[in-house]
Amino acid sequence: MSRELSFIVRAWGISFRESSQTLVRKKTRTIFTTMSVVPTDDEPGPTTYHAEKILSNGDFYAGQWLEELPDGHGKYLWTDGCMYVGDWSKGKPNGIGRFSWPSGATYEGDFKVGFMDGKGTYTGSSGDTFRGNWVMNLKHGQGIKSFLNGDYYDGEWRRGSQNGHGRYQWRNGNHYIGKWRNGKINGNGTMIWSNGKRYDGYWEDGFPKGNGTFRWSDGSFYVGIWSKNPKEHSGTYYPSGSTDNNLDWDPHEVFDVDLSDCKIYPCERISLYPSEKSVHQAGADLLQRDSIDSHSFESDVDGGKDDIVRAELERSLDIHVHELDAKGDAQQQQTRVQLKGGQGVTISKGHKNYELMLNLQLGIRHSVGRPAPASSFDLKASAFDPKEKIWTKFPPEGSKYTPPHQSCDFRWKDYCPVVFRTLRKLFNVDPADYMLSICGNDALRELSSPGKSGSFFYLTHDDRYMIKTMRKAEVKVLIRMLPAYYKHVQDFKNTLVTKFYGLHCVKLTGTTQKKVRFVIMGNLFCSEHAIHRRFDLKGSSLGRTTDKPESEIDATTTLKDLDLNYIFRLQNAWFNEFCSQVDKDCDFLEQERIMDYSMLVGLHFRETSQQESVTPNGHQSGNCTPVGNGDHDGLGLDSCIPRMATSRWASTSLGINMEAKAEKTIRKSDLENQLIGEPTGERYDVILFFGIIDILQDYDISKKLEHAYKSMQYDPTLISAVDPKQYSKRFRDFVFKVFVEDV
Repeated sequence: MSRELSFIVRAWGISFRESSQTLVRKKTRTIFTTMSVVPTDDEPGPTTYHAEKILSNGDFYAGQWLEELPDGHGKYLWTDGCMYVGDWSKGKPNGIGRFSWPSGATYEGDFKVGFMDGKGTYTGSSGDTFRGNWVMNLKHGQGIKSFLNGDYYDGEWRRGSQNGHGRYQWRNGNHYIGKWRNGKINGNGTMIWSNGKRYDGYWEDGFPKGNGTFRWSDGSFYVGIWSKNPKEHSGTYYPSGSTDNNLDWDPHEVFDVDLSDCKIYPCERISLYPSEKSVHQAGADLLQRDSIDSHSFESDVDGGKDDIVRAELERSLDIHVHELDAKGDAQQQQTRVQLKGGQGVTISKGHKNYELMLNLQLGIRHSVGRPAPASSFDLKASAFDPKEKIWTKFPPEGSKYTPPHQSCDFRWKDYCPVVFRTLRKLFNVDPADYMLSICGNDALRELSSPGKSGSFFYLTHDDRYMIKTMRKAEVKVLIRMLPAYYKHVQDFKNTLVTKFYGLHCVKLTGTTQKKVRFVIMGNLFCSEHAIHRRFDLKGSSLGRTTDKPESEIDATTTLKDLDLNYIFRLQNAWFNEFCSQVDKDCDFLEQERIMDYSMLVGLHFRETSQQESVTPNGHQSGNCTPVGNGDHDGLGLDSCIPRMATSRWASTSLGINMEAKAEKTIRKSDLENQLIGEPTGERYDVILFFGIIDILQDYDISKKLEHAYKSMQYDPTLISAVDPKQYSKRFRDFVFKVFVEDV
């Protein structure tokens, strides 16, 4: 086909030259031969008209013309077979158009001053395609590339190469999702093979480098520090319990065997850019004849290039790329976790709790990776026995069962390990993902100020999990109610009560003999959406208001019952399910003699700018990624990441990512303890996150004494510490007034 096209082009060229030479002899002072002219405007001055012209070098143009240059819509055919059809401005392709090469390759999309710039689709001569964003002839921004061999890439590009977050799918079924740099896999990402193998972790120049987990389809996995250099490589293999087929496996098989079928197919080079083609006028080229390579930014075309023009082009490209990068950085900054005012402190070396974090991570890795027989969801009563606990010694030099480490000597305790392992399975928590979140390269973050109980909160780097230190009394309550809790979450998949994933204890050896007990929970506010408002609701009024002055209230503030100035309108199907589940959860907590729990509610206003949030009285605040500051189970940060990486939050369930309407309310000034104000009709589209937290407080002697003491001073119905049955009824009555059906 290309041979026939070359023949046609040569014929065009000969015909055009002969015709133009004959006509030039007849009209010696005319540069162009006008075949037909239709004026479009009778006004004086430059006018645009339709023309069909054979230029002196044999090129052909048909379309709108202004001041001896294409301007408007037109078609230009060069004698070498290149052709452009589309919008022109002052002799340069500008707007929407289609450029075709003699090889059969085409580009269709946006042009700016001769460059492929904007959104467009390039189809190569061999059939490969790229559909996405361009900047001055280079792929830059979001785009999808389909390769000749059947592979494809969908993700971010920078200056012609894969750069940022993207997905690469090989034709053999393997695929990678994660970070890229300069056309290579680089950063945090996941490789999944078609045979069921999987690697989650860090990469460098296309190979695993740093902390990562390799898994087999049978459930066994290997966790370690990865490197192509065997001296830098270390790790531990954890069998699934049902098989030990991989005990003789060498980690370097990943480099030598598994990744051998995961080569990145090269992109086709564009030999001649549209910006190099020029409109011929009196022997001069009106368009810049410059080629920009995607890596070196040097011209590919030999000849007398104007260095000044080239320098100006490269400067323009750098400015354009910088502007796009700045825009992208600003967008990412809007959705990035912001740790301000000491509310989240990374636990690095030198931190007072650094060794405790290391102990915790070592213990978690040991607990989760410990071989265990496959278990069903029907657990024996012995699994819930309070005496069912496992102590493990962790000497710094290591032991038969534990690795050497740089922390202090400590002992590790697992409470009811079979129960919590099964709970993680019930909650669809992948063991390797769980381990990577808590024990990965990134350190935990600590909320700098503890809650009222004195408990501290630690957050994993991806904000999926929250770790809370616990009092001994709370541990006893959780173990006591564990059989009923397990049955409840097993029976009701959409339960709103806190999800518990593990209960552990670190005991430091030596003179201190200090014990630190902690529970691992799900983070209710782990979402791609910024939480603009959050409320902790109990249904009581005594002391149930924030202690911050109005000027300091922002999106990081956890507001309380008397601060509530909305009711939430749920769709019919969600409302019915909500009421049913709240009743079931409250029945469960009442039976377990639990009280003082809360409904934690987070609001994302869909119409609110990511850069602003609104205080309860309408004042604006610049913080859009709040951090909880109460003593709550499941209260965490807003994890805001690029949308391509948010598939785990894409689904909607009861209390998670629910679309609803929030209606503003106003309290009557003469009713001091009015919990819910009068609806105003002012409604907002919101996304709701909510759950029942703080479920480890039983009605013990201290709460009974608190109730008796406060009842002598205040109305007993207004205080928080009341009998579980009364608490459950009051809580339900209040919640069902806050959450109503949207009619």
